[in-house]
Amino acid sequence: MGTPDPTKIPTKPLASDVAPVFDPDKTVSYQSRMKRAPRWFGSFLASNSREKNRMRHELGKIKGAIPLLMKPRNGSKWSAQDREELQHMLRAASAVYPYLIIWALPGSIILLPFLAWHLDARRKDRERKASNA
Repeated sequence: MGTPDPTKIPTKPLASDVAPVFDPDKTVSYQSRMKRAPRWFGSFLASNSREKNRMRHELGKIKGAIPLLMKPRNGSKWSAQDREELQHMLRAASAVYPYLIIWALPGSIILLPFLAWHLDARRKDRERKASNA
């Protein structure tokens, strides 16, 4: 039998050997994958992913709005819970509103750089407040 061969003993990978998990919402993830790409490009891709996920999340909150809005027309009244749900749905819709303006109004593509700046400034404010808390 003898001693086991040290080259055949299974070892656990070191933390430095494991590749970091790719997070599409972080600029650093894109920069580590695309070393030759400019920094702004990685930031653009990360912000695009962040805003896409945020928009999906907000639109998911609006599901079921049509049957709820049609209640008075169908002869029934809104309960207190229905009114509260409608308020949450309207808040979610207002969060998506800037995106809808850009795509719905003719010539509004000119506002796109301002919208990007505004959304980025809001995100940075939220991050700053979260780090101070």
